[in-house]
Amino acid sequence: MSKLLEVNNLSISFTQYVQGLNRHDSKVITDLTIDVDEGEIVAILGSSGSGKSLLAHSILGILPYNSHVAGEIRYEGQVLDQELKEKLRGDEICLIPQSVNFLDPLMKVSEQAIGECKDENEHKEKKLRQREIFDKYGLDESVDDLYPFELSGGMARKVLLSTALVGNPKLLIADEPTPGLDAKSVKETIEDIRNLKEDGKGVLLITHEIDVALKTADRIAIFYSGYVIEINNVENFKNSENVLHPYSKALIDSLPRNGFNLTEGVQPLDEVSGCPYYENCPIRLDKCEKNKPELIDHKGIMIRCFNFEEVNNGT
Repeated sequence: MSKLLEVNNLSISFTQYVQGLNRHDSKVITDLTIDVDEGEIVAILGSSGSGKSLLAHSILGILPYNSHVAGEIRYEGQVLDQELKEKLRGDEICLIPQSVNFLDPLMKVSEQAIGECKDENEHKEKKLRQREIFDKYGLDESVDDLYPFELSGGMARKVLLSTALVGNPKLLIADEPTPGLDAKSVKETIEDIRNLKEDGKGVLLITHEIDVALKTADRIAIFYSGYVIEINNVENFKNSENVLHPYSKALIDSLPRNGFNLTEGVQPLDEVSGCPYYENCPIRLDKCEKNKPELIDHKGIMIRCFNFEEVNNGT
């Protein structure tokens, strides 16, 4: 399999003005590294409000004007600059947004899925494609003439997914696709995303729901306070002994089926000088307070932890 997406050392900050004209740069994402292969689903798993969606917006080139981005993003080996982002988004790279509010309340859903067309011939081609995809996801012809307010939550999610697929993209970014759905609709959404993998597409799944990540992804990247701290195969997240970072272990142990063992402490809201997990870490070292560990490769598993490096000699 070849790599569709490579994100290397991505950092995102925002310029804000507080208390009048006092300028403040707030860093939200730091040194984020991740990749997605063809026919693979990679989940970014982190708490709500931690900045995960900014990764999607950065890939698509839709960050606000006061943002500052460092690092590199590549698509099929080519640097994904702003010009290429604008060329590919909505075509080869598509977003499945987290909110059904992205649907235009004043436009019928079939026309939203078809989108802008150069001429009548293109409209006819896209109409056939739209109907084919709607059929695939159980949306019959009666749905074409409905407005978003006439759809159930599950139907609206399927319309969002179908809209992203009309252009037959290679890479899909699913941003929180399941919040607010009932259990049946969550199961259907997971199946829909898994089917995209079977079609050879790469999927970057952004979620705060660990069960969704476990049931959907091939690999899971743990996002903590603006950092990716571990990237591991999904099978290893079924038992805390098989993950490497202390936060990943605590996350797995906190699940109800594992005894609901909660760890005290909160994620820091502002950038810290050392390891972001320092205050809550049971195996912290003195140097963790003022120094940030690098993301290293340990037998195909990515891990960011000084203690792990010392115990394993970085191998």
